[in-house]
Amino acid sequence: MIYDIIVVGGGIAGLMAAIEAKNATNKVALLTKGNLFKSNSSLASGGINAVLERGDKSGILKHIEDTYKATYGLGDKKSIEYMCKRASYVIEKLVQYGVDFDKDEEGNIAQRSFGGGSVKRTCYVADKTGSAITAALIKKAKSVGVNFVVNTFVMNITKLENQVSGVVALRRFDSSVVVYPAKAVVLAGGGYAGIYRGYSTNAQDFTGDMHAIALRAGLNLKDMEFVQFHPTGLVKTSYLISEAARGEGGYLVNSKGERFVDELGTRDVVSRAIAKQIEAGEKVFIDLRHLSKKDIETKLPSLQKAALMQAGVDVTTELLPIKPVAHYSMGGIENKRTCTAIKGLFVCGECGASGIHGANRLGGNSLLEAAVFGELAGKNALSFSEHKELLPIDYNIVAKDVHVVDYIFRDDTSKNFNAMRINLGNVMFKHAGIYRDKEGLEKAFDYLSYLRKEASTLHCTIKDRVNNVELISILELKNALEVAEAVVLSAKKRKESRGAHSREDYPKSNKKYEKSILINEIKKGFFKLWFEDGTLMSNFKKRFTNLT
Repeated sequence: MIYDIIVVGGGIAGLMAAIEAKNATNKVALLTKGNLFKSNSSLASGGINAVLERGDKSGILKHIEDTYKATYGLGDKKSIEYMCKRASYVIEKLVQYGVDFDKDEEGNIAQRSFGGGSVKRTCYVADKTGSAITAALIKKAKSVGVNFVVNTFVMNITKLENQVSGVVALRRFDSSVVVYPAKAVVLAGGGYAGIYRGYSTNAQDFTGDMHAIALRAGLNLKDMEFVQFHPTGLVKTSYLISEAARGEGGYLVNSKGERFVDELGTRDVVSRAIAKQIEAGEKVFIDLRHLSKKDIETKLPSLQKAALMQAGVDVTTELLPIKPVAHYSMGGIENKRTCTAIKGLFVCGECGASGIHGANRLGGNSLLEAAVFGELAGKNALSFSEHKELLPIDYNIVAKDVHVVDYIFRDDTSKNFNAMRINLGNVMFKHAGIYRDKEGLEKAFDYLSYLRKEASTLHCTIKDRVNNVELISILELKNALEVAEAVVLSAKKRKESRGAHSREDYPKSNKKYEKSILINEIKKGFFKLWFEDGTLMSNFKKRFTNLT
């Protein structure tokens, strides 16, 4: 099928982009590798930031200041200003699309406190904000004529003379490699916190696919070392306990019943405080027992249900054990207001480094960023496509992807891809997680190099091409390893502690590192890293012995 615009990703950013890209005559497709309701956006429960009064200049300025402060000097002020000023318009649009935000006693949209924010500016729908917005956007997208192509795994983009010409994708139901020509493409397929499998709120298939595609297309990734750990995940399942729980007054206590941190501090500070308690032998809990049962049932119903079903805890009377978990990736594909270095290719949402989050993310800003820059990406894609013709497809790229799939089906293997994914998660959390140091990062990179070599020999044990789960999992693992190497190399390059990046061997921030790090994969396994201002250019090969 030929489209004018293809959007990859079914979260809030992708849905907003698809809606804005659709006009009365063009064809727009939204591709997702799973079903429509399986996105990080739909799992985001706490809320979406906005200063609702457009004339409230001081409130908007404070939102800008809070957001930039959370970036630890790495935010793009113009992008932050654009987002904060656009917020009220986007909330109004979401309401028009059917999002029923909770109201206060006067019938106005209610707002709660969120970590790192200086005032109450987070709009919400109980503790299921993300799913409520996602559902409304799906309904709107269908009503305007967006075509949904589900269970389709995008492998690569195609381009000609640095202009996008389409995408190469794998159909799950028959394992066929197909081509979707397009005049413009929007990548909105989420982040890479899922590479921390076993220690992440993300589903296991959030493996940084968009970032791996970008690397293979010759694009730069930016700020990859910055992965935000959410302070509160269930100990056994890593299920996200929304920041709404603390926003509504929940306490964090240790085994002695002591409160040890400001619960509404920025996520990096709170996560490190919890990690230190656990390291000292303490268990950590979220305490909601002092809240009224009515407030818990009306404002935190999803949490109440999950705690009971997954941990056997009644939060109205019992403490709920928690741990920090990888939740959000601040790093992403380099872009300028959604535009990439490839003409006709746009990025938005968590997969793009928009300059909003820098070294850390202000709670409540992820859904806002997704909505604001998803809207902008859709507008930019529509504008670009209106006066362009379809370009020829480079079938050399298609042939390579067909070969990759055929190779995975061809032979037998005794290796377990699932064990490799689990080991990847373990090593990333241990050596490139909340705390890092040179020795640990070197161990992580060495092990990643080993895993990447082993992954290249993986084959499906079941040869049936109909809905073959192994095939997609192997391709995801390869993407995850490629992205994990970029994270570790960037973390080693940043010899300081800043925001979510905490080096125990460099515990303080350093003014000379107040700039972003870019990374590019020159060829498979060979990376180049440099600071955004162009300094300290170095070539990085597969082994740390080549590094300076």
